[in-house]
Amino acid sequence: MTADSYIQFISVLIIFIVVLVATYFVTRYLAGYQKEKNSFGNIEIIETGRITTNKYIQIVRLGDKYMAIAVGKDEITALCEVDKDSLKLADCEDHSASFKEIFDKFKSEIKSK
Repeated sequence: MTADSYIQFISVLIIFIVVLVATYFVTRYLAGYQKEKNSFGNIEIIETGRITTNKYIQIVRLGDKYMAIAVGKDEITALCEVDKDSLKLADCEDHSASFKEIFDKFKSEIKSK
């Protein structure tokens, strides 16, 4: 191998790392923007349960009311209004696992096998 091929390899490696870092920061920015945008609205999905591969039941908060809806591939159907007192709402301390926590958990599961 000549010096040119080493320089070309290092250049490609540096470009790859720059693109990877830029992707990381853009993704974090967009996720924070979306989270901030959705956190002040009047619509919130409380819980989702899967019925089949493409059908779900969701409990949503619309203003001060809670509704159960059925969500399919091409349709959404209101099922009923749900009394807030009958729901078991978790304390919403928005604990989203970081990528590092998920990756460490994945690594420990791989090592235990």
